[in-house]
Amino acid sequence: MPEPFVSKRAAIYKDVPDEKWNDWRWQLSNRLNSVEDIEKVLPLSDSERRALQTQGIFRVDVTPYFISLIDPDDPEDPTRLQIIPRAEEMQSFTAMMEDSLAEDRHSPVPGLVHRYPDRVLMLVTTQCASYCRYCTRSRIVGDPGQTFKREEFEMQIDYLKRTPQVRDVLLSGGDPLVLAPKILEELLSRLREIPHIEIIRIGSRVPVFMPMRITQELCDMLEKYHPLWMNIHVNHPNEISAELAAATDRLTRAGIQLGNQAVLLAGVNDNVHIQRELVHKLVRIRVRPYYLYQCDLVEGAGHFRTPVAKGIEIMEGLRGHTSGYAVPQYIVDAPGGGGKIPLMPNYLMSMSDHKIILRNFEGFITTYEEPTDYTPDKAAKFKGLKRPEPGQKGLTSLLDGEDLFIKPEGFEETHGRDGIQHRLKDESKWKPLGIGAPKEE
Repeated sequence: MPEPFVSKRAAIYKDVPDEKWNDWRWQLSNRLNSVEDIEKVLPLSDSERRALQTQGIFRVDVTPYFISLIDPDDPEDPTRLQIIPRAEEMQSFTAMMEDSLAEDRHSPVPGLVHRYPDRVLMLVTTQCASYCRYCTRSRIVGDPGQTFKREEFEMQIDYLKRTPQVRDVLLSGGDPLVLAPKILEELLSRLREIPHIEIIRIGSRVPVFMPMRITQELCDMLEKYHPLWMNIHVNHPNEISAELAAATDRLTRAGIQLGNQAVLLAGVNDNVHIQRELVHKLVRIRVRPYYLYQCDLVEGAGHFRTPVAKGIEIMEGLRGHTSGYAVPQYIVDAPGGGGKIPLMPNYLMSMSDHKIILRNFEGFITTYEEPTDYTPDKAAKFKGLKRPEPGQKGLTSLLDGEDLFIKPEGFEETHGRDGIQHRLKDESKWKPLGIGAPKEE
């Protein structure tokens, strides 16, 4: 049998009654955020003390539970690096942006991001149980003045009601699980009233920062709104405790599918052995590794960034070396709003008209013979099931034969050279037969 997960409690909390310690409201109301508070738990470096005393840095708050996971004698403890600010956080770097993912640009109403064809991101709060120093949304997260108003929530619901291609809604923020229970349930019930919304997801780090919040009462409430999925956020094996294991057990027993979204962070988990231990511990608590994100180009996160080559190296050491369901996708969330782009080592080495050459994780090279009598579109009778995706066809429009080109903005104007429309400029000359023509039903 594998070793059981352990519980930790910092020495300062040894006399706190279990009833209080295991109360999530007590954890929230006793978060640490100052030099004086944090130094009662662990000695601070000059860099940490300077950052904590600097006005205007991204908000600091740490639950007593989560700070107890830190080894106070290790200044490079991986949990410590994620939640205690350092002076490096105040250094600018090339390509740093306030909103690197252009979420606000793709927001039809306040707090709703509609980037992909059939799903939306719904920001429901700006508050978290604790604050990650590399937070993608540090421009609004942690700021009570940015909290979403009731009228903005109604605008979000109205947009979803009149946008039938949306079938999947992800609640995030901030962290939805810090909301008052009645407000959280109202959100879920209002979404469930919309017929075309099939899936509700919650993105939360509360089970990691404050597993006491995952009560049986909460699980019973969530269970009423299936199908409901949840992604949690664990970056290092040290974050997986007995309390987190108990929380994920309650969630999975309530029928909630769990995934993990980690961020690749220099000095924290940029090592294939750490990542392998992380994914193994995750699957032991019934959490499937889902994404491993490249760190975003967000203000304050420069010292956490690694080259993309480090992520590829980690994926090389996971795929084939452990179970497939324990291997996350390595993702770059494209700056400027391009969305999530998966990257992986190159296993396709070459190809011809009837054969491809592949390699495996060991360097074993093999061939796969392709069919020579394949007829595409035998499943065309199912095309009627396709949802409308206005304005977001992308490469599929090329593969489906609807378009021949994807052109940069202003392409025709640039190459027209301000010329006149004349007799030789006939659009039909460069439109192959069938491209763009109405399809038979």
